[in-house]
Amino acid sequence: MIARLRASAGPYVSILPGGLWLAIFFVLPLVVMAALSLETGNLIDGFTMTWHWANYSDVLSSYHTQLVRSLVYGGLATLVSIVLAYPMAYWIAFYGGRNKSTYLFLVLLPFFVTFVLRTVAWQFLLGDQGLVLSWLKNAGIVGQDFHVLATAFAVVAGLVYNYLPFMLLPIYVSLERIDGSLLEAAGDLYANRTQTLLRVVLPLTIPGIFAGVLLTFVPAASDYVNASILGGTGQTMIGNIIQTLYLTNSDYPRASALSIVLMAILVIGIFAYARALGTRDVLDAAAA
Repeated sequence: MIARLRASAGPYVSILPGGLWLAIFFVLPLVVMAALSLETGNLIDGFTMTWHWANYSDVLSSYHTQLVRSLVYGGLATLVSIVLAYPMAYWIAFYGGRNKSTYLFLVLLPFFVTFVLRTVAWQFLLGDQGLVLSWLKNAGIVGQDFHVLATAFAVVAGLVYNYLPFMLLPIYVSLERIDGSLLEAAGDLYANRTQTLLRVVLPLTIPGIFAGVLLTFVPAASDYVNASILGGTGQTMIGNIIQTLYLTNSDYPRASALSIVLMAILVIGIFAYARALGTRDVLDAAAA
């Protein structure tokens, strides 16, 4: 009897450390944030639970422009990342040979530098007197008043640069798992390279694309560093608003409400996207 109890309790004991970790550092902060979003008050007099649901309507009416902009920037960065990452992953998987690990290392090499420093480097390169624009202006290719910083292009480019590996690696794993005999069979059935790519390779890599979109879109839409460093007042994203409300204005209820709104929109979008792909593909992507 005791041996049977030990055997049945074994799996629960093994997941206990991970469960405690998630409960303390994920579930508990979410509960606290949800409670804060319904409070009223200020930092001096304190905050009181008043079930003030109007915080949600207030932040939506006040910051809907930044919210939509963040989703658009995140979506554009994700699409561009797919366009850039898929050919790179395809080439590494099928033509990388013995140097696959080296190419993957080169992709991940920028991650040895902190996120902020990488973004500041882009600011230095894209500045009006930076290495790129100064040469183009001196050569007469662009006008002296031409600038890249403080534009939507600079913010999206920074997002793509910083999150491209998150798209490339899941796609590469999906491509690496494809059985070579399937490609040979497609050739035996008189399929050319384009047909093989569209009808064999692409459907088999849908789970990797899903995982890449998940890993890229969520942090890109929530990002505030790129908009702060590479953008201007017209490129403010919702992450910048949340940061200001939390750290500058100490308006914890509205900041919490805005954070929950953003999280809810991202979760609903992810589940809708997963539903469109199909449950089996999502499970495969999670396993990847």
